[in-house]
Amino acid sequence: MTTKIFSPTPPVISATSATTKTPVLPKAIVSRCIGTSLSAVVAATAVLTMVPALPAAGEGNQAYKLYYGTAASAANYGGYGGNSDRKTSAEYVYDVPEGWKERLVSKVEKGTNGTDSEFYNPKKRTEKEYLTFLSGFRQLAPRDVILNNLALSDVELQDLIASADKVVSEEKKDEETGQVYYLYEIDGVGKHSLITVTCAKNKLYAHFVNAPAPEWNRDQDTLTHLRDSFRTVSSSS
Repeated sequence: MTTKIFSPTPPVISATSATTKTPVLPKAIVSRCIGTSLSAVVAATAVLTMVPALPAAGEGNQAYKLYYGTAASAANYGGYGGNSDRKTSAEYVYDVPEGWKERLVSKVEKGTNGTDSEFYNPKKRTEKEYLTFLSGFRQLAPRDVILNNLALSDVELQDLIASADKVVSEEKKDEETGQVYYLYEIDGVGKHSLITVTCAKNKLYAHFVNAPAPEWNRDQDTLTHLRDSFRTVSSSS
């Protein structure tokens, strides 16, 4: 069953949240590359550990699998010396819809921009979710600073924000663990993006759920579920 990290009482995105558009700050996150190649050795050792997750109410018959992400360094990509138990070493989890495909991230891409995992809808590859991480972050900066830094690392995100009809953000806290998450929703021209950011284990994690407008209008419940399913995992979990 999908773990709900937030209280269902308040809306996920506050209707009163202010539009987030602040001056661009110095670049703090490395550019997100588009590299898609992966060596045969890495592909052979990259093993997923996924378990079924039940659909939330209102999502029809959509089923999910829970993905365990290790956020390992490029040097340890593919497992700590082999096919490690991803569930045991997981640092974060999120749901993936049944039928979505994994895009294997190259070791070079992982080492240069921190992309750790990505899944997409094979019927529309631009409908996708992915996670990036960077080491050396002890705590979250203000919400507008985080969003601007994410945009500096992603030209598409810059364009989306610049042309957006609405950009809202909210801070949420996991009532069980106390973990703080920043939630962003960007309603752009022809595209919608949901972003969740948090800090844990001296790392900054950013989980993205992106979709073109037609797919957002059709799959809004599913895509929102994906956003809400992301959480970090403590060593004691």
